[in-house]
Amino acid sequence: MSSPAATPRLQNQVALVTGASSGIGAGVAIAMAAEGASVVVNYAHSPEGAEQVVDEITKAGGKAIAIKADVSKEDEVLAMFDEIRKEFGTLHILVNNSGIQVDAPLLEMTLEQWQKVIDVNLTGQFLCAREAAREFVKRGPQPEISKATGKIICMSSVHEVIPWAGHVNYATSKGGIMQLMKTMAQELAPHKIRVNSIGPGAIATPINESARDTPEEEKSLLTLIPYGRIGEPADIGSVAVWLASDESDYVTGITLFADGGMTLYPGFADNG
Repeated sequence: MSSPAATPRLQNQVALVTGASSGIGAGVAIAMAAEGASVVVNYAHSPEGAEQVVDEITKAGGKAIAIKADVSKEDEVLAMFDEIRKEFGTLHILVNNSGIQVDAPLLEMTLEQWQKVIDVNLTGQFLCAREAAREFVKRGPQPEISKATGKIICMSSVHEVIPWAGHVNYATSKGGIMQLMKTMAQELAPHKIRVNSIGPGAIATPINESARDTPEEEKSLLTLIPYGRIGEPADIGSVAVWLASDESDYVTGITLFADGGMTLYPGFADNG
């Protein structure tokens, strides 16, 4: 006699995943839908990618819609949240995933290159988190759906703690996300809103494809990963589901590194 199927961990919840048309965002959106969430697949530049994610979710029996919005622009974020309320009534989970790299050495980096990364990676997370928190507080608790009134997951990086020469704008944005997340967690905890970050290491996505172009480059990258493999978007999706579920209800204000050990500084494994 077979045992009854487990209840999906995110059943009856609505999740917004920003930057979900590819890479980590797509992996998170698909993982959350598989656990019962209705998913808003946000995108800024790739409607085709967003629709592919929506199609994959709906073909598997889930529910998803795509909404275009540049998270660095306040009016577009406000319009996106209005559309979410119109479609689903409320929101329970925000995954602040949108992020870009515009790389240059410090001596050559322009103000435009600096500002573009800060605007998307840091200001975008602030705008979306503020609107999500406003919605959570206005709606109030729904204990029959989730122990927490709302959940915010910030997508950070190992580079919130590991400096990264040649990427000063990106590393700064991720260090900023760490304090944004911790301060929001402290401020929102009395409302029963949990805020955490995920710190991915090397994940096989378009953003780091150039670091994996050849076997030699991939071998060099693997020297930074004690666990011996490059991560997949599904690895981050699993972590995001756990952080959004009641299984992690007593967890707030942390960065959970999913990096195969990259933050162990493997260059020092043989006494430096």
